[in-house]
Amino acid sequence: MVQRNTWQRERVRDALADARGFVSAQSLHAALRDEKTGIGLATVYRALAGLAAAGEADSLQSPEGEALYRACTMSGHHHHLICRSCGLTVEIEATAVEQWAQETASRHGFRDAEHVVDIFGVCEACAAAKA
Repeated sequence: MVQRNTWQRERVRDALADARGFVSAQSLHAALRDEKTGIGLATVYRALAGLAAAGEADSLQSPEGEALYRACTMSGHHHHLICRSCGLTVEIEATAVEQWAQETASRHGFRDAEHVVDIFGVCEACAAAKA
């Protein structure tokens, strides 16, 4: 089903683009509520799901199990480095991971293998601030 490009969806897209790193639907909704947009939480969830399905947003699950979203700047399959402290996210290609995943799947008789790799750590700026 194709989603209409409503002003609400555009506003969610813009808010996501303005966010630093991955954010939850609830935190994005809170920011939109503070701006008095009148956009409901269900609309934010639908817009984020649609943006992720269209490849315009990345989605990952936090260690607590919450879905988090980020405006996608790379097209195609990619991975992320994510700062646990400030949320800074860097999109990366990982050729060695791609090769390992395909070889491992093949070795076990799997085809059409897919994978998700997100690396969590502390960015250089946050590490320097703690030192």
